[in-house]
Amino acid sequence: MNRLITEAHDGNPLPGLASGKLASRLDSKTIGEEIFELAAEIYPICRSITGLSRHLDIRVEEVPTGTAVFDWTIPAEWMVRDAYIQAGDGKRVLDFRQSNLHVLNYSVPVHAKLPLSALKPHIFTLPDQPDLIPYRTSYYQERWGFCMAHSDLVALADGVYEVMIDAEHKAGHLTYGEALIQGESKEEFLLSAHICHPSLANDNCSGLALLTVLGARLSRIKTKFSYRFLFAPGTIGAIAWLAKNEGPISAAAGAQPRSTAP
Repeated sequence: MNRLITEAHDGNPLPGLASGKLASRLDSKTIGEEIFELAAEIYPICRSITGLSRHLDIRVEEVPTGTAVFDWTIPAEWMVRDAYIQAGDGKRVLDFRQSNLHVLNYSVPVHAKLPLSALKPHIFTLPDQPDLIPYRTSYYQERWGFCMAHSDLVALADGVYEVMIDAEHKAGHLTYGEALIQGESKEEFLLSAHICHPSLANDNCSGLALLTVLGARLSRIKTKFSYRFLFAPGTIGAIAWLAKNEGPISAAAGAQPRSTAP
């Protein structure tokens, strides 16, 4: 049975791991460096659990597009290959290859030449944090767009720009990863982290790295409880996992769901 569903980035101790005896067996002088190095390794990857399976035995599951999961449906898979905004002199003022945050996540494809006035409504920035690139999505509205630092936007000269997003939506799969560290008891804790946000160090990368290192260390020692690790896209990934595991979750006793919302 599952005792607890929690997230790895809520800043609170994980129940079942807080006892001094177990914590001392998991801790070391290098654990912080291990977590940081893994977070740095997966930071550039655009929405993937690649890199984690070298540290932890993760079983990858794929749920086909169109599959009903409760009252949701698995959407089309989004593939992006390249994107840029290019000035009249041939210089790219925005390049997906430099940061995968530059593309509106789930953007439809586009290839056009537009004056700056027509391009600006498709560019998202953070005026209050002018040097940062925002993360934006458009899962439920067909549109195209870019994200860039506000300081770079205001520096653009008037003129005609070439915009290109080489992307497609196609029948594919929703992918999530799962690892079970079996303890002496069947009673287990479920720990989850999101894999859907690329290049966000304090959101997805920190949780992914922490849980991966924690799982790898737990797998090397004997524990009373079992620990299940879930690496899935936010919301729809958790729903897909719950739909597939509805029986075990429904039969769980003493589950204490926790929210990370402020």
